[in-house]
Amino acid sequence: MSSNEIELNQPIPVGQPIPHRKVIRSWLTPLTERVVVKALVLQLLDTIILTAGIIGTVYFESVWVKLLLALFSGFMIGRIFILGHDACHQSYTPHRWLNKLLGRLAFLPSLTPYSLWEVGHNVVHHGQTNLKGFDFVWAPLSLEEYQKLSTGKKILEHIYRSGLGPAVYYFVEIWWNKMYFPSKKAMPASRPAFLWDNVLVTSFAVIWIAALVWAANVTNQSVALTVVMGFLIPFIFWNAMIGFVVYVHHTHTSVSWYSDKSEWLRAQPFVSTTVHLVFPLKWGAAMHHIMEHTAHHVDMSVPLYKLKQAQSKLEEMLPGRIIVQKFSWAWYFHTAKLCKLYDTQKKCWMDFKGNKTADSIKVVLS
Repeated sequence: MSSNEIELNQPIPVGQPIPHRKVIRSWLTPLTERVVVKALVLQLLDTIILTAGIIGTVYFESVWVKLLLALFSGFMIGRIFILGHDACHQSYTPHRWLNKLLGRLAFLPSLTPYSLWEVGHNVVHHGQTNLKGFDFVWAPLSLEEYQKLSTGKKILEHIYRSGLGPAVYYFVEIWWNKMYFPSKKAMPASRPAFLWDNVLVTSFAVIWIAALVWAANVTNQSVALTVVMGFLIPFIFWNAMIGFVVYVHHTHTSVSWYSDKSEWLRAQPFVSTTVHLVFPLKWGAAMHHIMEHTAHHVDMSVPLYKLKQAQSKLEEMLPGRIIVQKFSWAWYFHTAKLCKLYDTQKKCWMDFKGNKTADSIKVVLS
């Protein structure tokens, strides 16, 4: 082993160039093994728990118990979706056909068309993270872009960026506009799988709602209340959960957005544009470690059940380079207050009047 190779296997001090992505990924190679049994057990367990939660919204008479179980079911939809997210990245099991099958099944409760998510998330978001004009997920507007919006769209942007709008943002901008039977403008490319995956999730929604209507009639309960508790509230909670998760993954006063691709490439975007959000207690594990997000962007082949180890390895090897943030609601709403618009030239966050609120940290070492 050469002296250069030995150095690359040691922590890279602050001030030294970040090595090539192939080198960084080599640190995580021992953590990319995928286990079929573990994947099947995780998915079966989460599916059973979600099913029990939905049944509970019908079984129990108390409206408050129904509501609690509806919210819990929404959280479980999020957990199962994270499993499908791994399957869609082909990091869930070693078998491509099984990943596609398990991914489509895991995406059903969230009504997510597998093939459209694969394009929008795997190709666009991961391929060009935080590159304006390409990555569309929570991409902040410039002052000029904001000023050109209609009054209605300005109001919507205020809602999205308020800290209270993740559910609205994800439902409108991601699911409705780009996932659920998207227009040609939103999705210029067309594949038969896009249509059939939408038919699949629509059929699942129809069966789900029909089962709730049947259960309400059998148990002499309000059909409207049963559908609201057993379908609508879980779906709303899921939208809020995924909107929140994606927002905090890539929105931080220390995260930069780019409009110039060469500058973006020099910034090592797979390291510098993601946030490792640390939660108290076991909330990180409860979300299948999706918040160990830097490791996921560095190497998408690391399965979710090894992301915690992978994230620790990255933070050990790149001290001071990874954005690590302890979560609190105070931090979250403060971030939402500061991060309204973004200037890709000056690399700063702004409010809706164009006043600078925070300089982002450009991790560019050369």
